[in-house]
Amino acid sequence: MKILILGGTRFLGRFLTETALRKGHDVTLFNRGRENSGLFPEAEKLIGDRNGNLKALEGRSWDAVIDTCGFVPWAVRESAGLLAGAAGHYTFISSASVYDELQNPGIDENHPVSQLPPGKVEELEKDAAGPASYEYYGELKFLCEKEVEKSFPGRNLIVRAGLIVGPYDYSDRFNYWVSRIAEGGEVLAPGRRDKEVQFIDVRDLAEWIINMAEEGGTGTFNATGPESRLTMEQLLEECKTVSGSDAELVWADEEFLLSNDVRYWSEMPLWIPDRENMAGFLAVAIKKALRNGLSFRPLHETIRDTLGWEAGRPDMDRKAGLDPEKEKAVLAKWKQQTV
Repeated sequence: MKILILGGTRFLGRFLTETALRKGHDVTLFNRGRENSGLFPEAEKLIGDRNGNLKALEGRSWDAVIDTCGFVPWAVRESAGLLAGAAGHYTFISSASVYDELQNPGIDENHPVSQLPPGKVEELEKDAAGPASYEYYGELKFLCEKEVEKSFPGRNLIVRAGLIVGPYDYSDRFNYWVSRIAEGGEVLAPGRRDKEVQFIDVRDLAEWIINMAEEGGTGTFNATGPESRLTMEQLLEECKTVSGSDAELVWADEEFLLSNDVRYWSEMPLWIPDRENMAGFLAVAIKKALRNGLSFRPLHETIRDTLGWEAGRPDMDRKAGLDPEKEKAVLAKWKQQTV
């Protein structure tokens, strides 16, 4: 197949490209050429910008398009509209963040989504570079889906991904736990041990997306993992096993953490307090994707390979995780309280 990937060199796009090339497809990458431009010399590379410079895509045709970097509907409208007559199939990487009413686990693809108030999308488009676009991430992703469906009716695949993890993940959410556990010592752990967590290895997601594109698969799918329920304690204990760490997990009460300004999700990745009433956010239903071939490698492989990548990663500011000094201070206060 001839596959066009919008993006293709950073994280999910990197592994989509790698997978497609390994399977013998002709791959074209369209991006700004600013990151990892030396990757994949065997792929065709088109330079442009989906926010106003799609000229390199004109007059070309592909069997399938995979859009990894569509965040706002006005940009997706332009790319999908231009490619509607030039490609047979369009895959859009959306997000489980589109969902509203997150109180209960088991959210499937028919669950209500968050909607912008009337006139808000026009306001956001006028201030396209403003921070509000991040505030309404889920709502805008859903509107992106609608643009794809308009331009590729009956020949689109919408992938509502959960947290994507693995090597080259610069979000640092999963990486924080893998690295922190490997360091050993007392590790501050958040809230309930049995709290469910969900994520998917980027390589498993990429493999499934390429398979679906090959088959011309259509529809909307939740895509996260694992196949069976995983708790925070099970994840952290597996991190200990894989890294051979002597880490001692110190489980602190949620209200204590919040009262000591420990920020959930950012400083304590994968943790959302019970009082936020968002049990469904990390417990979405994936039965539809499983019936269509989504599969997962063992958790220990994801931990091992992430840890291996972390070992050679350049020193840079982290986007998530608890500062070591703050962790020590909070641990000391917790111990005083529980004596």
